[in-house]
Amino acid sequence: MSISRRSFISLPLAAAALSPVFAQPPSNATLLTRPIPSTGERLPCVGLGTASVFDRDDAETRQHAGDVVQALVAGGGRLIDTASTYGDAESVIGSVISAGNLRSRVFLATKCEEPDIAEFQRSLARLRVRSVDLLQLHNVRNPKQSLMQFREWKAQGLCRYVGITSTYHRDFDAVEAVLRNEKPDFVQVDYSIDNRLAEERILPLAKEVRAAVLTALPLGRARLFGTVRGKAIPDWARDFASSWAQFFLKFLLADERVTAVIPGTSNAEHMTDNLGSMRGRLPDAEERKRMAAFVAAI
Repeated sequence: MSISRRSFISLPLAAAALSPVFAQPPSNATLLTRPIPSTGERLPCVGLGTASVFDRDDAETRQHAGDVVQALVAGGGRLIDTASTYGDAESVIGSVISAGNLRSRVFLATKCEEPDIAEFQRSLARLRVRSVDLLQLHNVRNPKQSLMQFREWKAQGLCRYVGITSTYHRDFDAVEAVLRNEKPDFVQVDYSIDNRLAEERILPLAKEVRAAVLTALPLGRARLFGTVRGKAIPDWARDFASSWAQFFLKFLLADERVTAVIPGTSNAEHMTDNLGSMRGRLPDAEERKRMAAFVAAI
């Protein structure tokens, strides 16, 4: 049965497992960043995904988005990932960034379905910016896909990096072909502790072609919270994870090929909890195997 994160943390056993609910490592702990391979620019390893959480442009959504983005920045994060097809998410994020004068403090990524200037210009207008940090071709399906137009926009200063995305395993052949032929700066794929095909197929090639890796759906659309419902974090994991979210996110970040995880949330407390994954130690290789086995056995 599916369970939302909000419902999950209200459960007595879950709450007991967190003690306190969103315990954070010391604020002076080193903030985990990773280099973007094509330039060496360092990026904080936990960002914000916006699919399905900011898709309505109304006062309540903008309030939640403002709180979450403020929590992101205050906690040392920078990356915000959105798309032209995420309902009104671009408009909501654009409003929040503009109102808070936050453009210089965030790494802004969006996606286009096609290399179409009208679509891209619409995204820039909705985001209220002249350029984005990362422009991604969304849901790559064509193994012969060219990124020439995206590179032209990069040369014009409309974006600083170009990338590709897919959360459809049936299209991983195409993703691999475009990675190999076009060598984009970034690739974004779905990857979580219970969904590890990207670990086998995409991450090795991304490392070979020097593409940064963003992991979409790192909490499995909250599926993972349902898996551990009513269960306490195992004692052997408490040294590196103060919550289940940190358990799941640190599993991914322990793979150095992952540049950043981008869980979606409309809750500022959850954002702060996620950012805790950038502080404190990461699980080692043996602990990582144990984590995967623990989740698989539930």
